[in-house]
Amino acid sequence: MSELQVKRIYEAPADSDGYRVLVDRLWPRGMTKVDAHIDQWAKSLAPSSDLRKGWNHDPQHFAEFAEHYRQELDQNPRVDEFLETFAAQEKVTLLYAAKNEEANHALVLRDYLSSQLD
Repeated sequence: MSELQVKRIYEAPADSDGYRVLVDRLWPRGMTKVDAHIDQWAKSLAPSSDLRKGWNHDPQHFAEFAEHYRQELDQNPRVDEFLETFAAQEKVTLLYAAKNEEANHALVLRDYLSSQLD
């Protein structure tokens, strides 16, 4: 996998997205499966429901959330499967539905996966 990027699922799909992976545990509100243009739904890589609900997308607690999420990812066997399966992809776009583009789980996941590739 040469490039890993993040994008809100509500943004229009682009050829530059490459392989599009939805990384939310819940299906995005108002988004149809046809309009989503996803190649895979990797809900097993999303934060646990307890972690997501506890954080409640509060930017003030993002650092704490990110730390707990990374701990979950350390214990998640699906991470290695994801990296192995998509290693041949030229570009992978992690799609998320959260409104905050600067404090969301997809950013943590992108950084985590990138660190696993180094």
